[in-house]
Amino acid sequence: MTVVGAVDCGTNSIRLLVARSDDSGRLVDLHREMRVVRLGQGVDATGRFAAEAIERTRVALADYVEILLSLGADRVRMVATSATRDAANRDEFFEMTSALLGRVVPGAVAEVITGDEEARLSFRGAVGELDPASGPFVVTDLGGGSTEVVVGDGDGVRAAFSADIGCVRLTERCLPSDPPTDDEVTAARQFARRRLDEAFAAVPVDGARTWVGVAGTMTTLAAVGAGLTEYDPDAIHLSRISLDDLDVVCRRLVAMTRAERAALGPMHPGRVDVIGGGSLVTMELADELRRRAGITELVVSEHDILDGIALGILPGPTSDS
Repeated sequence: MTVVGAVDCGTNSIRLLVARSDDSGRLVDLHREMRVVRLGQGVDATGRFAAEAIERTRVALADYVEILLSLGADRVRMVATSATRDAANRDEFFEMTSALLGRVVPGAVAEVITGDEEARLSFRGAVGELDPASGPFVVTDLGGGSTEVVVGDGDGVRAAFSADIGCVRLTERCLPSDPPTDDEVTAARQFARRRLDEAFAAVPVDGARTWVGVAGTMTTLAAVGAGLTEYDPDAIHLSRISLDDLDVVCRRLVAMTRAERAALGPMHPGRVDVIGGGSLVTMELADELRRRAGITELVVSEHDILDGIALGILPGPTSDS
């Protein structure tokens, strides 16, 4: 039995999946974990990783390595996305990851992947459990620094685009007040709309039938919308929320103070500062998908780029290699 480890290091969080495959080629989770390390802290403004952000990431990755070793991982792949593509001092990050990952698989190192590959991995992980008859699918992966928009069906990806807009980037650039002012919200939505216009120009969504949202902003919005008192991934996975209800949740979160958001049961402490920005990006996505494709609800998946990474390094027919 081959055990694989997938690590996704984004702008806001670092996540781990350790898994094996069953007889049908589906992933069987052995361990799944997320930590908010805010690696992209200030990168949009300075172009560099902050020393404390690299240290937070190192501590989390060191713990993940111990988990990978304890579960007997044979293969490991770590991908780094938006913030790492943008940082001038990314060599410091790579030296740190190489030293740690090499304890699991000699020579292993984090890879900076393109926005296009990020989108394709997210799509593969997100739609694996959905009925192909529900396609074509539009998958959106709303991260800290970028948002991937992908269209595809059971045969794979048709088109993909990575837009330079995410919950951390939008919050740092446009939303300094607590709560944001009306002028800040208007400016943030305009900025998000401009960035997403590029994505929708590149990715034709007019024939899509099902919208699938992945990553922490989407899952948190679904949890708040469902009225959960604490976060429950099993309850969230493949849950559905109408776009009308989604709009109510997003507007509510944007209008809240930081303290009010922190008091919500399913809210991860690391998302309190940026969930307003993520809500505004989500509102723009929803408006465009309703207008362009007539979509009226969002399906939220707990499976995303991590699952795509893991599937790609499993031996046999599920692998990309």
